[in-house]
Amino acid sequence: MTTPPPPPAPPFGRALCAMVTPFTAEGALDLDGAQRLADRLAAGGCDGLVLSGTTGESPTTTDTEKSALVRAVREAVDGRASLVAGVGTADTLHSAELARAAKKAGADGLLAVAPYYSRPPQDAIEAHFQELADATALPLMLYDIPARTGVRIEPETMIRLAGHPRIVAVKDCAYDLMGTQKVLSRTDLAYYTGCDEYVLALYALGGAGYVSTVANVIPRHFRSIIDMFDAGRTAEAARLQQRALPLTELMMASGLPGAVTAKALLAGLGLPSGPVRAPLRSAAREAANRLLAAYEAVRDAPCATP
Repeated sequence: MTTPPPPPAPPFGRALCAMVTPFTAEGALDLDGAQRLADRLAAGGCDGLVLSGTTGESPTTTDTEKSALVRAVREAVDGRASLVAGVGTADTLHSAELARAAKKAGADGLLAVAPYYSRPPQDAIEAHFQELADATALPLMLYDIPARTGVRIEPETMIRLAGHPRIVAVKDCAYDLMGTQKVLSRTDLAYYTGCDEYVLALYALGGAGYVSTVANVIPRHFRSIIDMFDAGRTAEAARLQQRALPLTELMMASGLPGAVTAKALLAGLGLPSGPVRAPLRSAAREAANRLLAAYEAVRDAPCATP
């Protein structure tokens, strides 16, 4: 019996971290801190880093800061991790400008959320992404997160967009496994979960991996989940996913945005973070202490290796 060939490698790797954007105590962009954090994440098993996403506080960083961040992290990781630059805005022309700037700064790929607030219909969303994919030669990851944008990228729209040669991946935060499987079964799009509690579930269904906020603090643990699954040790993969659940819940479902919780925890660990920018507010001491206790529970538990 002939052994089937392995599936093609995902375009940006399997284990991606949605990296925070470190700031100084005064609120300025901390490029040195970004380089140190990026180096730690690459060494911790992250195949790729997503910069200037929601966790990276993209709504409150300038276009100039976004480009500077890509250049600095590019220098720090030196090819050890792919760099995916968030370029999604509510304005198609602005998004295309950000895409071209990200390419010039050294990004390997782009991440774009559906246009928010204006709630365009599906044909307009499709045209938006087509124009953005045509703006550069970089591969594009679509970001489907209707809870934030107010609009879905519907499965049928995804299927049509998959025909574009540079639309290669999806960051999936739609909480619609039926729709996800429909797209997976009819396209070659690489599906990454953006919901940390679904890392193993989507991977087992044929997903490419994850784009994780929690990986800012436990990158090796999350990488081990998919490594265990790949090694056929599915029960251990499930245990690792479950072990991280209390921390995942506190970071992603406690009522505080992931940028706030990730930065609070990184600060407690003495790692680059800094404050969040308004309108976000830094976590209160009590919340930060709960996060640190949940982190220590995961850190102190044995982490199996394949």
